[in-house]
Amino acid sequence: MPNIQAPSIKPSETILKDEERQPCEIWTRVMGYHRPVSSFNIGKKGEFYERTFFTETAACAQKA
Repeated sequence: MPNIQAPSIKPSETILKDEERQPCEIWTRVMGYHRPVSSFNIGKKGEFYERTFFTETAACAQKA
């Protein structure tokens, strides 16, 4: 099997101007269905940003 390498990309080629960027919409699962965070009220947005993410290694470390 031949060794195929991806073409190298110079950092200067990947920089976008602000007017070329598009907003990224964040969705989350709430009560069994998915919704965009932008549709949340102020209180629910606050709860979303305070969430901590589960990591298995951290959970196992707390057991020991």
